[in-house]
Amino acid sequence: MRKIVFFIGLLASVLTLSAQENDQHDYLVLNRQHEEILMFDYLSRHADIDIVNITSQPLHVLPPEVGCAFLDTLRNLPFVVRSYIYFPKNLKQNKKYPLIVMPHGGVHGNVCTYWMHLIRELVAQGYIVTMPEYRGSIGYGQGYYEAIDYGGLENEDVLAVRNYMVDNYSIVDSARVGIIGWSHGGMISLMNILRYPDSYACAFAGVPVSDVAYRLSYLTPDYADNFTPSYHVGATPAEAPEEYARRSPVNYAQLLRKPLKIATCVNDNDVSWTEVNRMIEALKREKKDFEYTIYPWMPGSHQFQLIDNPESGELRLEVYTYLARYLHPAHPFRNIKELRAAGYLYY
Repeated sequence: MRKIVFFIGLLASVLTLSAQENDQHDYLVLNRQHEEILMFDYLSRHADIDIVNITSQPLHVLPPEVGCAFLDTLRNLPFVVRSYIYFPKNLKQNKKYPLIVMPHGGVHGNVCTYWMHLIRELVAQGYIVTMPEYRGSIGYGQGYYEAIDYGGLENEDVLAVRNYMVDNYSIVDSARVGIIGWSHGGMISLMNILRYPDSYACAFAGVPVSDVAYRLSYLTPDYADNFTPSYHVGATPAEAPEEYARRSPVNYAQLLRKPLKIATCVNDNDVSWTEVNRMIEALKREKKDFEYTIYPWMPGSHQFQLIDNPESGELRLEVYTYLARYLHPAHPFRNIKELRAAGYLYY
């Protein structure tokens, strides 16, 4: 039945796109809706899935003057954040379970089927998982897209989702909350564990963006175009160095006081290992206790821990073993066979 609904939706989307082929945001909304259908199809055997909308901090910039007293009184309304929740099957209402907060990556990204094997692996171990669609995520229209606040209030969005889970579900153990992510999601994991340590038991940051100004110095100019629009930073690092410093985890290293693990590889073709190493060295200078691994040349480069070959599964097993030390899931993986069977159904 789900497949019939999906293909009907796909046909309707094609017809809609033919009439609106120049509207990027309409396309992104439709694409996200299709991904959502696929996610429910892929995961319904493994998890009970919910979608919630909660409030976070207001927009980081005020809208332009509209000359309307009524609308002017509505400035600074809380921003509404969407989040997916994945509950392992057959939870008991009178028990407590660990929670994984997993922000997605991408300057403008979203929750999609790319994450499905990881979600299967996590819920199989007994974790409740939530994936926030923080401001700037795609597939929710132009307003959501242009609310982007990279390194800024997106971190409060993720924290708000964490707090919602703890405050509204008695089955969530507030003492066993971890945050994990890769790339931009790794950056958000760093910022949350550094700035809000009382909210998390531990964090994992894979190939994390760590120093935004340095990042823009080695990437192509079109990447910097994500930051200079008036609805975002509105300036280059040379024009606003303090603003870029405020958005960079490397400048908060002195705040670390909870367990943290960082991983990167020397052939990362997106977030250079030299950028991640700036974070590692900053933590060392502050004499912080943390774990890190700089892997050699790895298949998949930026995605080396997330692709679907068994070698990447072994690397994720290392991450899960680290998380289990602090979050104590009911069914931690003992070997790669258990991981493969959970994530891929067979091994």
